[in-house]
Amino acid sequence: MTAVTSLEEARELLREFPVVDGHNDLPWALRQKAGYDLDKLDIAAHQGAHLHTDLPRLREGGVGAQYWSVYVPAEQPEPVAATLEQIDCVRQLLARYPEALAPALTAADLSRARQDGRIASLMGAEGGHSIANSLGTLRGLHALGVRYMTLTHNSNVDWADSATDEPRAGGLTAFGREVVREMNRLGMLVDLSHVAATTMRDALDTASAPVIFSHSSARAVCDHPRNIPDDVLERLPGNGGVAMVTFVPKFVLQAAVDWTAAADENLRAHGFHHLDTGPEAMRLHRAFEERTPRPVATVSTVADHLDHMREAAGVDHLGIGGDYDGTAFTPDGLSDVSGYPNLLAELLDRGWSKADLAKLTWQNAVRVLGAAEDVARDLQATRAPSLATIGSLDG
Repeated sequence: MTAVTSLEEARELLREFPVVDGHNDLPWALRQKAGYDLDKLDIAAHQGAHLHTDLPRLREGGVGAQYWSVYVPAEQPEPVAATLEQIDCVRQLLARYPEALAPALTAADLSRARQDGRIASLMGAEGGHSIANSLGTLRGLHALGVRYMTLTHNSNVDWADSATDEPRAGGLTAFGREVVREMNRLGMLVDLSHVAATTMRDALDTASAPVIFSHSSARAVCDHPRNIPDDVLERLPGNGGVAMVTFVPKFVLQAAVDWTAAADENLRAHGFHHLDTGPEAMRLHRAFEERTPRPVATVSTVADHLDHMREAAGVDHLGIGGDYDGTAFTPDGLSDVSGYPNLLAELLDRGWSKADLAKLTWQNAVRVLGAAEDVARDLQATRAPSLATIGSLDG
């Protein structure tokens, strides 16, 4: 009789407890590569190297729920309008593939989609610039289905410091704390990926509902400012939140951090933004890589982060946020959305139990969304929508 392999065990587990992935940039990739023309990039078919994400590979990877990022760059003209276009893209995907994708707003919706065999589809806005300093706009995004907002992206906003910008607010301003409170009142998850450690701590001090890190890893394992310090991870049990490990090599492998700094400088020296993934920028990247081979992260690299995050925060506070279609490079074994079983197999080989993995893939993320809904119901019974403005609170 042939022994069951760890990979087979992982796939079996995912049939019962599929992955809730915290962050996927497919909508932005569709904007950049196809102008939102879903005939040009039909995700019902395997998209090969064009995308990390399509329906066949989501099925192969055991994905049961996906937060689609409705990200736009901070420097995007009219970012609110561009965010609305991203939301429209997700809605078009839901309308085009109703047999595969189920619209989801609540924890109960996730459970129903799983029972139906469809992939629950939620939305997260990446960066507080998407609300243009307006709590009314925040409420509008929530009404359109956005269920988390990352407080910053790579740049500061007027009310919060980013991990990758020069400190200005020292964390959250008074208006920033009001944003967190209003998100709690709405039931919108406060996402602390991308924010400065000071912002993380201020948000945890302010929040009355669980927070998430939709796609962040451990700073103690890889010293990148995008990652989560141990003292913040250690606060998650008290808050009830979840840290969703990301796969981006430059956030998980120290050698890749150093290589990326040099590669980014090469792009800037040729007049490109360091995050440009257009054809010419990628040609420059490939030429740089030929001269200086890129360090390669692996499934084991990501598992190292999860082992550490489990030690710091506990298994009840972990999740997965791959950041597919939002990164040019991926780890070996996690090249696209079909790779999640490889990570679970690695963790099984390291002694993680099936009960542990069920929490990592499904249960923790569903619990956090449900807890945010419970807090919102209580707050809405006692608190009216905030009419605060940034001028009234921050001067």
